[in-house]
Amino acid sequence: MFGTLISILLYWVVAALVIFIVGKLNLGLQVKSFGTALLAALVIALVAGVLGWVFSLFGLTLGTGLLAALINLLIAAIVLIISDKFLSGLEVHGFMGAIVAAIAIGAVGWVVTWLLSLFGIVL
Repeated sequence: MFGTLISILLYWVVAALVIFIVGKLNLGLQVKSFGTALLAALVIALVAGVLGWVFSLFGLTLGTGLLAALINLLIAAIVLIISDKFLSGLEVHGFMGAIVAAIAIGAVGWVVTWLLSLFGIVL
């Protein structure tokens, strides 16, 4: 259980770092501080969890392939737009900004996860 808690905290900090980096690169969103990025990572996770739960209530699954990837991208953009409404320090620049930010978060997240794996840290 303690290992699970550490993994969750590490994943949260890495997610916040990714959001902070994307915000500083001004790729569709802006974040005021790393503290805001920590809150944004938490809010984004909660909104995504609630949306996933709602989809599961209706038996909606995404499957795999290009169509599923595009749907996931749209959902990620919607999650960012919704999260923007809850945090004053997070600003998403419209729907296209949310799309760009979602792509950037995915790409930067992949790079950060890859770099951590080089040091034996697996998220």
